[in-house]
Amino acid sequence: MQGSFSIKTFLVGERPVVSREELLQQARQAALHAHCPYSHFRVGAALLAGGQLFVGVNIEISSYGLTLCAERSALAAAVTAGAGPVTQIAVACIDAPAEAPINERTPCGACRQWLADLAPQATIYIDGVADEFSISDLLPHAFGI
Repeated sequence: MQGSFSIKTFLVGERPVVSREELLQQARQAALHAHCPYSHFRVGAALLAGGQLFVGVNIEISSYGLTLCAERSALAAAVTAGAGPVTQIAVACIDAPAEAPINERTPCGACRQWLADLAPQATIYIDGVADEFSISDLLPHAFGI
């Protein structure tokens, strides 16, 4: 999903960057639109690609294995729009309890592989976790050909 989002970007070298908190806020906002009638676990993702903001949400359907995660939804929107490289991505699980451990907030294995393929240099922010990650932190031995 791409739209006319109002975000402040600044340059680091020649690369547009959005603040961590602003990107996480965009992910939280997106999560409000998640379609999750079975798990009731709303997830939003926001990413910066080629200086443009793209968001995605988790979309559950009755055939659970065909559910689309928020991260893949946002990545698909960026690729569809022909955006430049993904430089930052934020993920927010707004229904996770405040005390939820990190493994209940991070992307699933399929999303990690998508990130490895489509956003290999991106900085990854997880709502509720102070650290920032690279894909090699989340998927150290990603499949690749």
